[in-house]
Amino acid sequence: MNLQTIRELPLSMLALASGLAGTALAQAPTVRIDGSSTVFPVAEAVAEEFQKATKGAVKVTVGIAGTGGGFKKFARGETDISNASRPILAAEMKACKEAGVEYIELPICFDALTVAVNPKNDWVSSITIDELKKIWEPAAQGKVTHWNQVRPEWPNEKIVLFGAGADSGTFDYFTEAVCGKAKASRGDFTASEDDNVLVQGIEGNKHALGYIPFAYYEPHKDRMKALAIEWNKNSVKTPVLPSMEAVQKGTYNPLARPLFMYVSKKAASKPEVKQYVEFFLKEGAALAQEVKYLPLPAPAYVAAGKRFAELQVGTAFGGVPEVGVSIEELMRRTPVTEAKAETPPAAPKK
Repeated sequence: MNLQTIRELPLSMLALASGLAGTALAQAPTVRIDGSSTVFPVAEAVAEEFQKATKGAVKVTVGIAGTGGGFKKFARGETDISNASRPILAAEMKACKEAGVEYIELPICFDALTVAVNPKNDWVSSITIDELKKIWEPAAQGKVTHWNQVRPEWPNEKIVLFGAGADSGTFDYFTEAVCGKAKASRGDFTASEDDNVLVQGIEGNKHALGYIPFAYYEPHKDRMKALAIEWNKNSVKTPVLPSMEAVQKGTYNPLARPLFMYVSKKAASKPEVKQYVEFFLKEGAALAQEVKYLPLPAPAYVAAGKRFAELQVGTAFGGVPEVGVSIEELMRRTPVTEAKAETPPAAPKK
C-alpha cells in the first residue's frame, strides 16, 4: 500500500487499522515479573534486550514490590517470576504450597551489599561487623544514637540511618549477616524497599549511614563513600572495600550474596516464559556486568539451565536463611519443597 492509497482511505478504515494494531500489541503475550529492587537493574536490562530480540512479540513487565512483597504476589499467582535478593523463606514456601504454586529456584548473579556514608564524612573509612551490629541490632534502638557511641574518637553527632524496608530481601540478608538473625533490627531508621530513596538519603546528610546494593552505589560513588568491611571470621584480616573483584576472590564477607529468580512451574509451560528464562541464562552474565553485578561462573549457568529444563522444583535452602554459601555448593544441593526445622550456622567454617 503506497502513500497515495493511504491518503485516499476513509478515516473510518484508518481508525480500524489503527485499532487492530493496538489490539495486537495489547494481546502480545506478557511475562509478569515482580520482587526485589536489588535484582531490578539486571532484570530490567535483560527484559529490554529480550523484547528487542523478540521484536516486541513478547512484553515483559518488571515490578519492584521487594522480595517479600514479590513472593506474596507470586503465591497468589499474580506473577510468572519472582525476583529475590535472598532465598525463599519457610512462611513463603508454605504460602506457595497452600496455593498450589510450585517454583524453580535459579541463582542469577552476585551482589556486594554496600555500607555507605556521605562523602563529607571524614572520620570513618572502615567499619567492623561487630560495630555494625552495635548500630543495627534491636537493642540499639533509642540507645546507640551518636557516632561516638560506636567509637569514642568519632564525633558526638547523631547517626542518621537509612536501610531496607521489612519487605526487602536486602533487609533480611543484612540483618542475618550482621545481627545474626533475619529481620532482627532496630526500627528507628528511614526504611524503604526502593533503593533510590536510600541513595538520596545518604547523599543528602553528612551524618548518614546506610546499606544498599552495589548496583545502586556504583553510579553514585562520586556522591557517596563506601566503607571497607572488617570481619573477624574472614580469610582476610584487613578491611575490604566492596567490589566485584572482592566478591570474585571470596574476600568480601559476609556481605557478598547471590541473587535469584523463582519461576512458577505452571508459567514455565508458557512459550514466552520459557523463552525469557532461557534468554536470561544465556545473556544474563554480560548484562549483569553492565549494571555492576558479578555474573555467576559459567558452569553455574549451565547447571541452572539444566535445573530449569528438568523443572526441578523447590529450594536449595529449605526456607532457612544462610550467609556465605558458595554458588558451587548451592548448585550441588538437591532442591527441597519442605522447610527445614534446624537453623544453619551464620557462616561456613574457614
